Amino acid sequence: MASADNFGIEKGKGDAAIKWINEFVVKNNKSFKISITKNQIHTLNFGDFDLVEWSGDWSIARNVIKKSSTKLNIKVIEAGYHKKHNIVEAFFGMSQEFCKVYSSGKYVGTLILKRKSGNWIVDKEKRG
Repeated sequence: MASADNFGIEKGKGDAAIKWINEFVVKNNKSFKISITKNQIHTLNFGDFDLVEWSGDWSIARNVIKKSSTKLNIKVIEAGYHKKHNIVEAFFGMSQEFCKVYSSGKYVGTLILKRKSGNWIVDKEKRG
């Protein structure tokens, strides 16, 4: 089972999204857990997001995050895209995370996240 803390839900909409996701996974008999963390990401183009931590299958995570955007008309960050870097960068935690941003289920842009002091920060962002 994979787990991560790099998916995001539009700030202030997390409780509704988590409730919907939990109902969806129970209804569809999926093994998946998700909760809101204390960490947030601020973007210039897309607003603020509460990061969520989850455990389960990557495909389920991506599916439920994107579906929640459509069903609840909210913005979400779908993470988990990586670019190959050299081994030294990976060893020192200098890797990047590429993310897609969805609004109401439609792709609206891309974020590149970096780790700083153990937290994700936005390095670059681009409208779709």
